[in-house]
Amino acid sequence: MSDDIQQQAMADITRAVMSLLDKWKLDNNTMHQILAMPETVKERNFAAFRNGNAVFPNHPEVLRRCRYLLHIADALRTAYPMNPKMAGYWIHQGQRRFGGRTPISMILTDGEAGLMSVLSELDCTFAWDCSGSKAVSAVK
Repeated sequence: MSDDIQQQAMADITRAVMSLLDKWKLDNNTMHQILAMPETVKERNFAAFRNGNAVFPNHPEVLRRCRYLLHIADALRTAYPMNPKMAGYWIHQGQRRFGGRTPISMILTDGEAGLMSVLSELDCTFAWDCSGSKAVSAVK
């Protein structure tokens, strides 16, 4: 992939993820934690990400977490197609299936496993793929 295309892709990812995290009304410290930003990225850098003056670092863990976050956003859009504000509400509300914990606390406490748990709750096809059921059903 050419450098220009890769840079544009990173800009698109940065813009989409920042928009999502801003809609969830998270502070920069929380965003830093959720994205597992390297220590070289400071909280003050989030203003540049938000304004489009900088892009997220091309770091495997950051990109993986961005992918989970964008998948969660898509699943929330599907779950609440008539009320886009519900996504921001849902992420901060205690969920019975999480033992009363909020999805955002699951993500912050459990890291990538928390992202996967939240995504599995919202998207059964993701949970199905993670369980290995696809491979088992293909053998049958």
